[in-house]
Amino acid sequence: MPRPVIIGIAGGSGSGKSTLLTHLISELGPETVSVLDHDAYYRDLGHLSFAERTLVNFDHPDMLETDLLVDHLDELLSGGHVEKPVYDFALHTRSAQTELISPRPVIIVEGILVLNDDELVHRMDIKLFVDAEDDVRLSRRIRRDMAERNRTVESILDQYEKTVQPMYIQFVEPSKRKADIIIPRGGKNLVALDLILTKINSLLAVQESESLFQGQSMLSRGVL
Repeated sequence: MPRPVIIGIAGGSGSGKSTLLTHLISELGPETVSVLDHDAYYRDLGHLSFAERTLVNFDHPDMLETDLLVDHLDELLSGGHVEKPVYDFALHTRSAQTELISPRPVIIVEGILVLNDDELVHRMDIKLFVDAEDDVRLSRRIRRDMAERNRTVESILDQYEKTVQPMYIQFVEPSKRKADIIIPRGGKNLVALDLILTKINSLLAVQESESLFQGQSMLSRGVL
């Protein structure tokens, strides 16, 4: 199999990363894309009481087991399969279950801090940063956390003020400088989406061509 094309999608919480990801998977085909979402690699806090877990700064890079994500990405690049963690955001613990991820032509690494880590950035072919105004991100986060994580508006706002926005300013926003493309309006930016798809398909064609050439070369030398 040709080396997969690695795409990084970063941006603040509620910026529209998931919408962009959904569009890319839809356009490329689910059989073409594997996803490593950084959120799945939150450290397990089962050793803490639930009250203690709610006080943790989940927006700091240290709360993510990024080394494991890098190892999993390398395993996929080498053609292997990985068991991606499954995280319970309501309880702030890792599930006993895992999700089997297979190598595919396109691997998308998505999360607010994926461009903050140089080891991840070094492996990416395309680096995207989804941009959105602070008020837009906050309103989207409120709707998501209430619907999906059974949280109150008060708890969401308290976390946003104490950790989400300060960590965005300290870690997420500066990582924008590492992006190849900054995308305002996220998945609704159809012009940007078309440009990204064109670049992905171009890289896939190059990888396929190089793989075919290497295979023919090895065959001519009697290696295969």
